[in-house]
Amino acid sequence: MSRKTQPNQPRVAVLGSGSWGTTFGKILADGGADVTMWARRPELAHEIDEAKRNSAYLPGINLPRAMHATSHLSEALAGADQVYLSIPSQSLRENLKAVRPLVRGSDVPLVSLMKGVERRSGSRMSEVIEQELGCDPARIAVASGPNLALEIAREQPTAAVISSVSQETADAVARCARNRYFRTFVNTDVIGTEFGGVLKNLIAVAIGIVDGVGYGENTKAAIITRGLVEMTDFAVAYGAEPETLQGLAGLGDLIATCQSPLSRNNTAGRLLGQGYSFQDVVKQMEQTAEGLASVAPILQLAKQTGVEMPIVEQVKRVLDGTMNPRDIAPHLTTDDDTPKGERTQNGQDGGGGALWRSLQRAFDQLRHGGGAAAGD
Repeated sequence: MSRKTQPNQPRVAVLGSGSWGTTFGKILADGGADVTMWARRPELAHEIDEAKRNSAYLPGINLPRAMHATSHLSEALAGADQVYLSIPSQSLRENLKAVRPLVRGSDVPLVSLMKGVERRSGSRMSEVIEQELGCDPARIAVASGPNLALEIAREQPTAAVISSVSQETADAVARCARNRYFRTFVNTDVIGTEFGGVLKNLIAVAIGIVDGVGYGENTKAAIITRGLVEMTDFAVAYGAEPETLQGLAGLGDLIATCQSPLSRNNTAGRLLGQGYSFQDVVKQMEQTAEGLASVAPILQLAKQTGVEMPIVEQVKRVLDGTMNPRDIAPHLTTDDDTPKGERTQNGQDGGGGALWRSLQRAFDQLRHGGGAAAGD
């Protein structure tokens, strides 16, 4: 596949042509990059390349002329200045085996667009990339934030965080992945940025369950608020900066995912709340709801560090069929009159000091989206 590119126009490969992968390809193309999508199915690659459409995943969306597609992995990766990965988390490791010989010896950034943890190992997606490709972590970046694919494909404005242990890599990716409707900020807290994207999916499943049962906004608000405490406690236990969870990659993503019917995790939870079994929900979902696969490994990781996660515990019991969805009330499980993350009358911490202190420090950071603005 030969085509002309403009001088200094970056060439970018996006592996995975589902709704989010295709949307991110559009973001990159609208930002000035020459984009090649890799689609597993030749017919999908042909539709994107020729018709500039992805009718199965983004109905009604016209894709940019600077977006191309192929079903040949080597063709997609040839000459790429940056590589973006948007593959279901549970099949990432297997797919990377085919990628490895094509990027060996390269120093191009590898960017994870995925929000899950590997069920078998509990590894974050950046860790799977590092393990399978044997590359320097400084080459790896992750993207996360309040990013519902169809809204962004419709060019409704939003923002995201690009994170890498290398400031240089984060800046380079953020400069490429922004345009008039999509703003990117940067930080170096990969752990917090990734776990924010994973953990909010689990809270969104809980919100979907109570919505499906028919409970109202009070119940949902309580779960979201307590859920942010669980997310922060867990991520900090694994080395994250608490402020990251108060920014776009944590609180921002949590709000968007919990309140939107476009959220796959919210939809899966709603079906569970309506009485469908886990197996029935999986059959009905046309796309992967990463939260369903992440519940068990997250709880195992929480157990290893002694972090309590009553919301996620109750979600697991609903998934296992051992709890009636109508009984889910994780915000009522504390025996402490001043649960973690709240304040007592004298202003002392009620147990969630890390969250409260991070909130105090985060007000200024919030105007930077949980990270510094790229290129500012």
